[in-house]
Amino acid sequence: MLNYNQALPKDTLIQDLQMKEIKPIMKLIIRGKKREFISAIGKSLNILLPTEANTSTQSDKLTAVWLSPDEWMIYSNEPVDENTNNYDTEEILNNNISKLNLGAVTDVTDQFVMINLKGNKIFELFQTGSPFNFNDFQNKKGAVTQTILHKIDIIVHNQDKNMVNLFVRRSFSQHLFSWMNDAASRL
Repeated sequence: MLNYNQALPKDTLIQDLQMKEIKPIMKLIIRGKKREFISAIGKSLNILLPTEANTSTQSDKLTAVWLSPDEWMIYSNEPVDENTNNYDTEEILNNNISKLNLGAVTDVTDQFVMINLKGNKIFELFQTGSPFNFNDFQNKKGAVTQTILHKIDIIVHNQDKNMVNLFVRRSFSQHLFSWMNDAASRL
């Protein structure tokens, strides 16, 4: 049985590439099409949803990444308190979106693992296992893409020139982390 509390290996530093799991990070998938939906998100969370493909927006506490024309992932910028497991954002959205039938809110905190990668060889690592061309992507701060890395579905959020957040389903996270360690050692 899958152990949701089993962490990935501790911080890893290989060939000037640092990889570590950031937890616990609240992650929500929100879906909606109506103008009222986008307006309600903005008023509820004080963040504008990105409407341009493969982009993101950020506030002090939250980041929203575009996944499709009617789907976004919202995640917290700072780890939440593990002891209280209090996700106020989800409650706010359920009250202002779901209960008003404007859209759907799904908690995917336990489904996705967020891995933070830092270093100047991040995109070289990605090129070894992904069909996506990262040439333009790596220069666009806030860019988002959904692609495949070593046959595993991932979401990549470009935080800065040499820093990205990678989201992967928990069931594939250890395998991907192991592959990245191995591939990074050969860069």
